Amino acid sequence: MRAANVIQLGIKELRGLARDPMLLFLIVYAFSVSIYTASRAMPETLNRAAIGIVDEDQSPVSVRITTAFYPPYFTPPQLITQQEMDLRMDAGRDTFALDIPPNFQRDLLAGRSPTIQLNVDATRMSQAFTGGGYVQSIVTGEVSEFLDRERGESASPLDLVLRARFNAELNKSWFGAITNAISSITMLSIVLTGAALIREREHGTIEHLLVMPVTPTEIMVSKIWSMGLVVLVATAFSMTVVVQGFLGVPIQGSLALFLLGTALQLFATTSLGIFLATIAGSMPQFGLLLMMVLLPLQVLSGGVTPRESMPEIIQAIMMLAPNTHFVMLAQAILFRGAGLDVVWPQFLALAVIGAVLFFFALGRFRAFLR
Repeated sequence: MRAANVIQLGIKELRGLARDPMLLFLIVYAFSVSIYTASRAMPETLNRAAIGIVDEDQSPVSVRITTAFYPPYFTPPQLITQQEMDLRMDAGRDTFALDIPPNFQRDLLAGRSPTIQLNVDATRMSQAFTGGGYVQSIVTGEVSEFLDRERGESASPLDLVLRARFNAELNKSWFGAITNAISSITMLSIVLTGAALIREREHGTIEHLLVMPVTPTEIMVSKIWSMGLVVLVATAFSMTVVVQGFLGVPIQGSLALFLLGTALQLFATTSLGIFLATIAGSMPQFGLLLMMVLLPLQVLSGGVTPRESMPEIIQAIMMLAPNTHFVMLAQAILFRGAGLDVVWPQFLALAVIGAVLFFFALGRFRAFLR
């Protein structure tokens, strides 16, 4: 393998990418708008949920309950009638409808257990699942304080002091920004290398390469380094401008060390992209294969759900995937400020997995050229 051939073939790939406006748009979108919007959308919990209240009691405790709902969890509650309750929920104007029955305060003071009806629009799943608990907690707290005739906390024999490390504000958008950046790195590296090979086959330029004095290894390495370089540069821009700049996520560790780990991840995923492209016969087939591979890599790698909450057999299988180790080193470096002495096992695992994927893809690529 000659370095001059690898460099020139890689430059050819970069020129081909520059003439593809859709792929260029995908790169820019995935590392800027996609990361920003997805991070701002987190957490998928209660945020400005619309609530209507039917106050049939008109008592101090019912007024107290009504005024307990306020932003950012809820919009200011709308006082409605029973006739309006179903109509507003059918029209999608309210996510929650709380019906306080008549004589509610009298029954409370008499020691009875009155019932409050809560109607939930379950088509708004992200709000419906968590909102019921919020409403129950608010109503229970207000009723308890009303019956105790005072606001205050009961004395507890145990004082539990919580200290949140690495994310003191418990801001889930910080976690979401890194997770979405990892997803973009994996997706774009596979897409770009696979599309580069399929594009040459569809345009007939692969035959031109076969009559040139180049080897299959040179062709494959050129695609890996050129597409990997594009994703690496886009990652550095995204982490600096979007994640640190626009989103304000504090990065505790070394960005250079993270980019080094990203380069190893790109070595593995670009090889995987070549392997998938040799199996697929066209871009639509490549897209179907990509969905079958990309979704498990992202969902089961520990970026979306902690690995400890998965079955042990899934944890063991996913240790063979590069994304699992990349998520571990990314969170350790960017959130906890870990150095190479901590994340070297993940670096080693990525290098080994990348080498295995490279040789598998090279064997398949040689058979593809024949």
